[in-house]
Amino acid sequence: MDDLPDYITPLTYFGQRADWSHDGDRVLFIEKTFGDVYEVEVATGTIRPMTHHFFHEGFVRALYLSNGDILLSGAKNFDANDPWKSRDARNTELWVLKKDLSSPPTPLGVHCKEGPAVSRKKMNIAWALGSTIYKGEIEYDNGKPKLKNWRPLFTSGDLPSPAKGWDMETQNFRPGNENELIFYACGGQFGFQAEVFGYDMEKKEFINYSKSESTYDEAEGTFPDGLSILVESNRHRPKYKGMKEFLTLDIYKLKLDDSGELERVTFFTENPEYKASTPVVSDDGRFMVFQQSHAKEHAGKRRGRHLTELKAWEKKNGTRSAGFK
Repeated sequence: MDDLPDYITPLTYFGQRADWSHDGDRVLFIEKTFGDVYEVEVATGTIRPMTHHFFHEGFVRALYLSNGDILLSGAKNFDANDPWKSRDARNTELWVLKKDLSSPPTPLGVHCKEGPAVSRKKMNIAWALGSTIYKGEIEYDNGKPKLKNWRPLFTSGDLPSPAKGWDMETQNFRPGNENELIFYACGGQFGFQAEVFGYDMEKKEFINYSKSESTYDEAEGTFPDGLSILVESNRHRPKYKGMKEFLTLDIYKLKLDDSGELERVTFFTENPEYKASTPVVSDDGRFMVFQQSHAKEHAGKRRGRHLTELKAWEKKNGTRSAGFK
């Protein structure tokens, strides 16, 4: 934090799991797991609370819908003595919060495992529940959001080897015609292997983009040209297995083609006390926001958000600037 590369700037000193506004002016984020939702203006650093106007039990995800409303994920009830059940898919539900913050959010009537995927162009969403990934459309009836035409896309049993039967989480509709859903699956011999997949919803075909059966590669933010995606990976320390993998995650750029080619973006784990994760890219492709945290903290818990100017990073690609020694 005291000696970051010149293309990385601290944006907030708390918060986790960001999402870019469509105009690139603001970043939405969760205060903490089971916390409030905030929005920060990138140019000024001004932070605005988005969920202070109603009582709630805390949220685990917040994403902008294509119309500017916000898709929330969180449980109706929270038990401080047994907190993690509020992140369980049996309890975590999806809600829509109006962008004018004129009322509490409206529940969509479905549960969701981890993060949903949200279209940047349409009112489409996808989410995982149990061993199945679903897709649906949000429509408004007299101003009230409702989930319609929702249906299963595939199950974990449909995945190709070696991921058949693995756990899944949705990530993005691939930019372009958005006919492909990007997701990741994790499992394997040690339970902590992960692969980045795409599912062509027209052809009903899968493609494995990360192509590494021995490392952890988790899909995160997709670039707006649809040609690459950011991933959390331990490729720099592939021999780490089990929970140790989560102590060694850094951010890579993965090509969404048949090459499996990766390019390392951050080097926070060069200091064993830290890691970097959950990166997202602005719609104009100029900036990345990611999380920095202590290595031993559980997934999702972070010590703030950093802003990366991607063109400046590309110019210095291949070098380890200050802070990454």
